[in-house]
Amino acid sequence: MKIYVGNMPYSTTSDDLTTLFGEYGHVQEATVIMDRETGRSKGFGFVDMPNNSEADQAIKALNATPISGRMLTVNQARPRGDRPRRH
Repeated sequence: MKIYVGNMPYSTTSDDLTTLFGEYGHVQEATVIMDRETGRSKGFGFVDMPNNSEADQAIKALNATPISGRMLTVNQARPRGDRPRRH
């Protein structure tokens, strides 16, 4: 299951996400989305966990968890086609 992680501290790395979600099960991939122009984090990322029950457990445990003063937003990622287009 692909998981969206938002409102992250800008200092969060992909390794940080792997460690955080790894407490709940196997993490196949963790990616922090970076701004192409500045090279800085955009404050959100995605974690891919192949076991859905482990992913559900991680979502329930980590959503609204404070990390460095910011409340994480954690939920199942929507497919690209389901998101509204930005202009």
